[in-house]
Amino acid sequence: MKKLAYFLILTITFSAYAQSPWTQKKGEAYLQLSFTTIPSYSTLFGNPEYSTERKINDNTLQFYAEYGLSDKTTLIANLPFKMVASNEVTSPTITPFTTEDSQSSLGNVKLGVKHNFYNKKWLISGQLLIEANTGTYEDASGLRTGYDAWTLTPTIIVGRGFNNWYIQGFTGVDIRTNEYSSAFKLGGEAGYKALDWLWVAGFLDGVASFQNGDFVDPRNNTLTGLYVNNQSYAAFGFKLIGEFDKNFGANVGLGGAFDGRNVAKSPAISLGLYYKL
Repeated sequence: MKKLAYFLILTITFSAYAQSPWTQKKGEAYLQLSFTTIPSYSTLFGNPEYSTERKINDNTLQFYAEYGLSDKTTLIANLPFKMVASNEVTSPTITPFTTEDSQSSLGNVKLGVKHNFYNKKWLISGQLLIEANTGTYEDASGLRTGYDAWTLTPTIIVGRGFNNWYIQGFTGVDIRTNEYSSAFKLGGEAGYKALDWLWVAGFLDGVASFQNGDFVDPRNNTLTGLYVNNQSYAAFGFKLIGEFDKNFGANVGLGGAFDGRNVAKSPAISLGLYYKL
C-alpha cells in the first residue's frame, strides 16, 4: 500500500495535479516535474461551439511537491510555468482584434495541506488548497496565464488500494474571488498493475461552473479562451506510470473532454518524471 501511494501523485489533464487520499509518511517527500501541452487549437466547447480568433498553443511546465509533516498530514505545493501563444488567424476573412504574440510566465501557484481522517482499508482524506493570483494578462494578444483571482478549494477524497489495483474519487468546490464564478468539482480514477514496473490508469474529471459570478472577461481574452470565467468540462483520460527503481519513475497521460463550456476542444498530453525522497 505504501508503494502504491507513490504512483498516485500524477499530472492529469485539467486539474494540474492528482486528487489522492494517500498522504506521505513523516519526513518523506514526493517531487515531480512535468510538461503538459494542448496542441494548437482553434475551437472552444460551447452551446454551440465557437472559434478562437487565432490558433492558440497552451503549454505548461510545472513542479509539484508533497512533504509529510506527519504520517497523516502532508503539505502540497504546485508551481506552474505557462507558455502560451496566439498564432495565425483562423480564417483569412477575419480582421483580427488580437495581435500575434507569446507569453511565458507563472500561472496560478497553489499551496495546500492534505490530512487523512480515516484509514481502515478505505481512506478518507480532506484537502485544502489556496491558489494565488499570480498569473498575467496581456490585452493586445488576449493571452492569459492564470485566473485573475484567488481560489480556495476544499476537497474530500476517498480511495482504496488492493493487491494489483486501486480506486479513488474526489469532490470539492473552487471558490474564487474578484467576482469570478465558483465551481463544483467531481472525479475518479482507477489503476491496474499490468507489469511489475508498469501501472495503467484511467480517470474521469468534471468541473461545473455555478455561473454565480459577475466578472466580465476582456473582449480579447474571450477571443483566446484562456482562463475565462464560467469554464466547465467533463473530461476523461488514460495514464501509464513506469517505475525505474523504488524512488524514480515516469508517467505519460492523454486526456480529452466529452463536453464543456469555454474550454479548448483539443486533447492534452502530459509527460512527467518523479522522485521520492
